[in-house]
Amino acid sequence: MAGVHIKTVGNGPDWVMLHGWAMHSGVWDSVVELLSQRFRLHLVDLPGHGASRDCALGTLEQMTEMIAARLPDRYSVCGWSLGGQVAIRLALRVPERVQQLVLVASTPCFVKRADWPWGMDAATLTLFMENLARDYAQTLNRFLTLQVSGSEDQTRVLAQLRKRVLCDQSPDPITLQAGLKILQTSDLRAELSQIEQPVLLIHGRNDVITPVGAADWMQQHLSRARLTLFPHCGHAPFLSFPEQFVSCFDAL
Repeated sequence: MAGVHIKTVGNGPDWVMLHGWAMHSGVWDSVVELLSQRFRLHLVDLPGHGASRDCALGTLEQMTEMIAARLPDRYSVCGWSLGGQVAIRLALRVPERVQQLVLVASTPCFVKRADWPWGMDAATLTLFMENLARDYAQTLNRFLTLQVSGSEDQTRVLAQLRKRVLCDQSPDPITLQAGLKILQTSDLRAELSQIEQPVLLIHGRNDVITPVGAADWMQQHLSRARLTLFPHCGHAPFLSFPEQFVSCFDAL
């Protein structure tokens, strides 16, 4: 069976970088040069994505297990969006190996529920799933547009996302459907308080995919968390403000 692809660059403490749904590790390009001057980065292509395209996505737990098997003995994790949920699962599954977390525009629960107002409408994700089969490219484009909504420089950030996603490394519709299923069903709220590692939460104040209320909630329910908000920013802080994003690692 095909394995998870990981590219390693830089020198220093080990940091694992986990991208979001429908992306690949190239999405970190705008911050890799600066971060790799201080850290040894392990740029993971999630199962089914990028150079891990031939590796089945599976469930959130299966994905976490596949990635954990390929990582160093001790490391810290930076996870964006869906990658943030994988980071949380890693911290819970192998706490002795995970030193600290940076959760970027992430959430313990992507979908709105009766007791969780800080998510996307379930109907929106269902519509994405239905439309993927009808018009793959247009559906991905719509998702990318949502990611930059609320950003100060939407045109530039959207162009960067399109360049990195709508290329020959785009995951196939089956992988995207499986990923949306994870977003629809995962709910890590009950487990979040078990995380004992230091956590830095980085969030765009205008994020419409993972509303800022989710970050506030996580800060309150994690024992060692601090929150950094980026104003005039949507779902991709590291693309909107790469230098400011890298500076967040100064205190880690």
